[in-house]
Amino acid sequence: MALSFRSRLEHASAPWVERLNTVPRPVGLVLLVALIVAGVVAPRPWGGIAFLVVAAFVGWLLFLTWQRLTLPERLMRVAVLVLAVAVAVVRVAPAG
Repeated sequence: MALSFRSRLEHASAPWVERLNTVPRPVGLVLLVALIVAGVVAPRPWGGIAFLVVAAFVGWLLFLTWQRLTLPERLMRVAVLVLAVAVAVVRVAPAG
């Protein structure tokens, strides 16, 4: 019997989630803030790429936790994801 996409992704993500749990929380927060700052101050398209990395990370975490979240938590996380993608698109797209 074939596993669903969610099951396969959760299984593949398990080692990465375990590694993330071993990293002290301030270190992860500093890395995330550093990527966001780099996304703001870096020239095009590098700033957009930094925001795409942030959006991919937020999207991955959102997908993994979706079933355990309440509706307000889902809406807040989706809003953060949409904002990160929107900023990335604006920073990657050529000005004009």
